[in-house]
Order: sequence, then C-alpha cells, then structure tokens
Amino acid sequence: MLGMLSRGNIVPINIDLLLKAYAHGIFPMADSRDDSNAFWVEPKTRAILPLDGIHISKSLAKTIRQDRFTVTADTSFSAVIQACAESIDGRRETWINPDIEDAFCQLHAMGMAHSIECWSDGQLVGGLYGLAMGRAFFGESMF
Repeated sequence: MLGMLSRGNIVPINIDLLLKAYAHGIFPMADSRDDSNAFWVEPKTRAILPLDGIHISKSLAKTIRQDRFTVTADTSFSAVIQACAESIDGRRETWINPDIEDAFCQLHAMGMAHSIECWSDGQLVGGLYGLAMGRAFFGESMF
C-alpha cells in the first residue's frame, strides 16, 4: 500500500506509518505551515551522500579553523525544527506543518530523530534535523 500513496491519498501521520514509509523511500510534506493535512511523496530517486569520501572545501575548512561556532547534537531539537518551519525572506511557505513537527518530536524522544545545532554567542544560528534508520540518516530540513 505504501507504494500507492500519493498527493491524492491524504493519510494522517502516525509513527508506525511514518517509519514504514521512510523504509520505502516515502516521506510526508504539507503545502504550507498552516495546512492541516500532509501528503506522501514518493520520489523516483533520492540523493545519497556517502560520507567516506566527503570533501571539505577550503572556505569551509577556514571557517572551521576560526572556531566561530559551537556545534552540538540533539540539544535543541524542537528549536531546530521550529526554525526550519519558519517562513523567511525568499521562502514564504514551508512544507513542515504541526503534524510533521509533532511526529518528528516524538521520533526524537524515541532516539530516532536527531538535530545538529550551530551556535554563535549563545544564539542558535543554524541547524538541521532528520531521521536515523539503520545506517542511513534522512536529512529533512536545515536553516
């Protein structure tokens, strides 16, 4: 059945369904932050970033050496997902509605969803969140 889910078949998010969907490469999205429904997306391909051969650019290496940011993991999951869901200049709408946010907060409480936070002078200035399943991490959004 998961292979048949599409935009026309709106199904409420529950954790078991969400995990089964991700295992099949399917994920939820909403049309906007205020949309009360989410739909399921089944892309033909997904990007895979292997970490064993990652290349760090000279400019990124320089930024890291400057030690301007403090980087943490899983210290402010809800703040990261909220920041990812905010509208900003150039992006008025977001695909993260309250149902998706709640589901991922539940997954975080279960130890399955994680966040990386970047701090500057005690303020959260960047981050990402996603779902870990087996040896894969599904990065969902960042700011």
